[in-house]
Formats: sequence, C-alpha cells, structure tokens
Amino acid sequence: MKKYILTIFFCFVLFVCYSQSGTIKGFVYDKSNGEPILFANVLLENTILGASTDDNGYFVINKVKQGNYTLKVQCLGFKDTVFLVSLTSSFSINLKIELRPMAQQLEAVEVLGNKEVSRIESQVSVKKITASDIYKVPSIGGQADIAQYIQVLPGVISSGDQGGQLYIRGGSAIQNKVLLDGMVVYNPFHSIGIFSVFETDIIRKADVYTGGFNAQYGGRLSSVIDISTKDGNKKHTSGKLSLSTFGASATIEGPIIKDIEERSYALSYLLNVKKSYLSSTSESLYSYVDNELPYDFFDIYGKMTLASSGGSKLNVFGFNFTDDVKGYRNVADFNWKNLGLGANFILLPIGSSSLVEGTIAYSMYEMNMDATTFEGKQNSKIGSFSGMLTSTSFYDKNQLRYGLEMIANKTTSMFSSMTEEQVDNSTDIGAFISFKGFLGKLLYEPSVRLSYYVSLDEMLLEPKLSLKYNLTDKFRFKAAGGMYSQSFIDTKSDRDIVNLFTGFLTAGPDLYGGVVSTFRGKEINHYVEKSNHIIFGVEWDIVRHLTLNAEVYYKTMSNLISVNRDKLYDNTALNSNLPEYLTKTFAIEEGRAYGGDVSLLYSDGRFYLWAIYSYGKVERENEFMTYSPHYDRRHNINVLISYQFGMDRSFELSARWNYGSGFPFTGTQGFVEYLPISSLDFDYTTANGQLQTIYGSLNSQRLPAYHRLDISAKKRFNVFNHSILEVNLSVTNVYNRNNMFYYDRITSERIDQLPIMPSLGMTLKF
Repeated sequence: MKKYILTIFFCFVLFVCYSQSGTIKGFVYDKSNGEPILFANVLLENTILGASTDDNGYFVINKVKQGNYTLKVQCLGFKDTVFLVSLTSSFSINLKIELRPMAQQLEAVEVLGNKEVSRIESQVSVKKITASDIYKVPSIGGQADIAQYIQVLPGVISSGDQGGQLYIRGGSAIQNKVLLDGMVVYNPFHSIGIFSVFETDIIRKADVYTGGFNAQYGGRLSSVIDISTKDGNKKHTSGKLSLSTFGASATIEGPIIKDIEERSYALSYLLNVKKSYLSSTSESLYSYVDNELPYDFFDIYGKMTLASSGGSKLNVFGFNFTDDVKGYRNVADFNWKNLGLGANFILLPIGSSSLVEGTIAYSMYEMNMDATTFEGKQNSKIGSFSGMLTSTSFYDKNQLRYGLEMIANKTTSMFSSMTEEQVDNSTDIGAFISFKGFLGKLLYEPSVRLSYYVSLDEMLLEPKLSLKYNLTDKFRFKAAGGMYSQSFIDTKSDRDIVNLFTGFLTAGPDLYGGVVSTFRGKEINHYVEKSNHIIFGVEWDIVRHLTLNAEVYYKTMSNLISVNRDKLYDNTALNSNLPEYLTKTFAIEEGRAYGGDVSLLYSDGRFYLWAIYSYGKVERENEFMTYSPHYDRRHNINVLISYQFGMDRSFELSARWNYGSGFPFTGTQGFVEYLPISSLDFDYTTANGQLQTIYGSLNSQRLPAYHRLDISAKKRFNVFNHSILEVNLSVTNVYNRNNMFYYDRITSERIDQLPIMPSLGMTLKF
C-alpha cells in the first residue's frame, strides 16, 4: 500500500512542478521592414534560460516557472530591447518583438554573429549566405550576383565565364539540387556563367551544402543550394532600379494591407524583373571580343505574403526565367525557360511551441537546341509537382524535426538520333526525421531519410550524422557522413569539351536505346544512383577577427548512368549477340572523389579578406578503364578582398583573384568520312558522306591553367531624402589573361573565355 501511496505522491509532485512552468515563444522582426531576424539572442535576465531565433526569426524558451521576468533581446546591428513579461500559468506566451536597426553597424555584424552561430550549429560543409556577403564580391557587369559568390566557396568548381555549370566536390552538375522558397529550380544559372536567375536584393538567406547535408534534403547525390527570398516590406513601399552595360533590373515591394499595431495581420508584395541586353551592347562596347556575346535573359519573380501578428504566414510566389543564346559560335541556337508557381506557409498550432511548415509547387524546365551540325534539333523538358510538410518541436536547446515529401515528375526528351520522343513519369516519396541535441560540449544531429522511387520500385534507408565538438570557445572539431541517392540523369556526353545543352532523363531500364544490365561482370539489379559522404573538419577562431576553417572529404558514387561513349552498333535483334556495352545507349559507371579545403577569413567590419585553397581528385570507372571526368580540377584558389573607406563607409573597393588548374579533355586524333550506305545500288563514288571524329584516349589531356583578376569600385550617395544612389565601376579579367575555353574540334580554332571587360552600373534604392 505504501508503494502505491508513494507513486501517487511522486506523480502529484511532478504534476505540480510541471504545472508551475510554461513556455515563452515568439518571433523577432526588423522594425524597419517587418523582416524576420535570424540568430538574435533572447534572454531572461538573472536566469540561465534563453534561446536564439531560427531562420524564421522564431524562438522558444521552455520550462519557465510562473513569475515576472525581464526579457532582453540582442542582435548585433540592432538596438537591444528590454521589457517585462509575466507568466501566470503553465500556458505559453506568444510574443512579437521588433528591433530597431543601428546605423552603420550591419557590416560588422555579419562575421561576429556567425562566430556565435558556429558554436550552436554543426556547419559541416555548409555556407550560410546573406545579401551583404554577395556584395563583397566584385560586381561583374555592375550587378552583384550569387553565382559570382558561390564560385568562391570551398569545393566549388565553375566551368568558366560561359556555360553556367557548377561542379561541387566531385559531383556533376545534375547532382546539385537548387531550391527557391522550397521549389526546385532545374537550371539556376544563365549561359553567361557570371549571372544566376536570382536577384541579390530579394535573397533573405541562402544555405549552400557542399556535402553531408541532413535527411531533410533528398533526391541528389552531391550538394544542395537552398535559397529563401524576403517577404515584401510590410511597413512602406521601397524598391531598387539598376542599370549597367550588361543589363537592367527593377525591384519593388510594399504593403497592400499595412502592418500596424492595431491590426492582427498584414499583406505585402514583392516583384523583381531582370533583363540582359549583352548581345546588343557587346557589338559596340566590346567589339574587340573575337566573337559576339549572344547571351540574353529575362527573369521575373513575384511574391505575396499574408502574415499574422502571431507569426503564422502564407506566401504565394511564382517565377519565369528564360535564357536565349542565338548563333553561338555560328554552330547552334540555345534557349531554355524555367517557370514555376507555388505556395508555402508557417503555422503555430495553438497551445504548442512546435512550428509547422509546408510547401506545394509546380516547376517546369524546357531546353531547346537547334544545331547547324549533324546533331540537328534537341529538346528536353521536365515538369514536376511537389509537396512537403514538416514539423519542428523545441526542447530547451534541442530540436526534433520530421516531415514528408512527395514529387511527381514527367520528363520528355527528343534528339536527332531518336525516331520518337522519350517520355517518362516518376514519383519519388521521402520521409525523414532529424534530431539536434547537445551533450556537454558535443553537438550531435542524427537523421534518417526513407526514400521510395515508385517508378523503379526501389526503397532506400539513408542515415546521416553531423557532429561538432566545442573543444574550447575558439576551437571546434566537426564531422559528417551519410548516404544519398537520386533518379535523374543528364544527356550530355563528356566527349564534348563544351556543351551548353543539358537534358533531363529519369533513370530506368526502359531508357531509349537501353541500359546495360551488367557492369564488369556484375548484374545490375537497380537503377537508382547512390553516393556516400564522409567529412572531417576543424574551426579555429585564431584571434577576434580571424577564423580558420579546414575540411577533408571522401565520396563514393555507384550505379552512375551515363551516355555510352563506347557504343558502336545499334541496339537491334541483329546485334543481340554482341556485348551490351557495344550496343546500348547508356552505360553504368562508378566513381569516387576526395580532397580538402582550407579557408582563412578576416573581417573587422571595414576590411574583409577571404582566402580559400581547394584540392580535389575525381575518378570514374567504366567497363574498361579508370579516368578523370571533364570537371576534375585538382587545384583551385580564390582570394576575395574588400575595404570600405570613409566615416560612413560609402566608398568600397573589392577584388577577387581565381586560379584553377586545367580541366581534362579528350583530344582529336583525326577525321574520317562516313558513308551511310542504305541500299545495294548506293554509289559511294558520288555520294557525300558525313564527317566522323576519331577521338584520342579519354580525357588524357589537360587544358592550360585558368586565372583571372576582377575588381570593382562602389560609391554610395544619399539623394532624395532617404534614397541611395550607388555607382559601380568594375573590370573583369583585369590583366586580360587568355584563358582557354576549348578547341573547336572541326577547325582546330582556340576558343577563349572572356577578355578584359570594363563595365559601369548605377543603382537607385528608395
């Protein structure tokens, strides 16, 4: 009997103790525009309780006993806010907190804030980017662009000034997943490789994962670029107009229903339009370029936000990005378009500290090429419906996140060698759960994803793990690893030294022309591509403004499906007795990539220096040999410097120098004439044949090393009361380095990257 009495008493004590505690939660916003503030510190004075805001500006403080408290909110770059809160029951308090910006402090804020974040985030192979980071890179063409910044990141390799392809730690371009507000963007970079489809000023944050990303992200082997845009200004109308020798852009945002204290909701809008006219200006301003620059693009993005004072909100957004390349090298016309429409929401369930988020979207990408060569016309199109629902629960500093994702795809491809379109439908379903916890000085983030590729009837369990150990306040160890998969492949043959056309196909045994059923004597029993990542690193805050970051990685890739360069015969019944690797259109390969990065960052708010060295080696194995793919750049160096002059820091100089060792390529040994004999009465003595290339050993040669210096100067003026005019003068390839792009196989002509190109731009912010 005593046992039962003690049990009841113990439960009663627990109930009483629990009933005496509650939760303080809420959102922290920028008072000037209503935008959420990331990584602000929210503290209960004279206690050990506190929290930091997340990517949505949301914070939760649990286990708060009943009573009166002084709540202090701090964020570098904003004025501290202090006020009283009273917790009179076990229920939660939901707060909306607005901070006032401090004048001339924003530049100093970024790095100091990041050092605090580095102690509470694993940050393995991830760079969190803001618009102010992007503006530190020389604004090529008078326009700061995230494409220029990403090319500086450790482990990232760019194909060059033309082509717009990124290769990240040994992965091909199609192995990168790019998200815009949760929606997939299938081609985020324009054919002129220094511009993306994203306008810098509308970016709230961009997380670039070069490996080891957690289970929230699926469907790609190599990397994730997750970009979120700002909400429209809820307080007043503002905007930006930009004009340069490369193009023009305009952004406008503001309230439809203004955010005021007397109202419990607000409705705002944001619209951005961006247009390039380089193909026109290059004829007069850059007439010394060997060939015209036939690059034009037009991008439009729009967003509406309905936000409640309690923090819940609904975003509806859409975009239409287009790229047009006419008469490239007098060989082909290229054009592509990427359009999408979607909505996402944030919801705070009543009486809970959890955060529920969801996205539903449609995205379509189509690319066309009309070549004057025997390749003829090519077309590729992919359309996808996607939906994702996640929930995040907070337990002190710990977080539990889980969710469900589904994406339905349709790919359509047509090439000159096909007699009919290749159409495939696929559905991918993913469920994930992740936990972020602290055990003393150890931060651990285990997660697992269950991926089901419906069309391939393949289900995979993909565990991941990230760790960080704060040895001291200034020195940290970190590690990450995981398993990854994807079902998309591209149609680009790596025999082409350069090719602006990339098509999408869904992997499977029914691909046009067939896929081999064995690889080096082993039977292929599935068609999902797979990869494993292992990463180790250290972070060291050497002195107050100087940080060292170093990582090493090893990545394996299996079941890679690629265009079969060894095919000699048609896949017909007549040739069924031949080995499949001589008749099938697609082959199976394996691969691995390994290397390391070292970066040194110094920033005191006025002077900024970031130096990065990356070493990487990529190997692929086909049926016959081990070789280096065309994006295997062993050494890559980036140095980024900027300095702000004057008391108001209104004048800024910046420079970026990049060095990269040469890419491998397959040389040309000679040519032969191919006569398409179609009947017995074919007269080969009078017929005109087709030119056929005799290739050398696969990727046995290397292009010369690449290096380039870009500089820019910016000056800001206060005009029209609260408006700012910025004048930007930039020079691309300052010392006019002749960087080789490729050799034309037919003419043996050397094709170079961009020569020295000065540009002038002006931006008016109001």
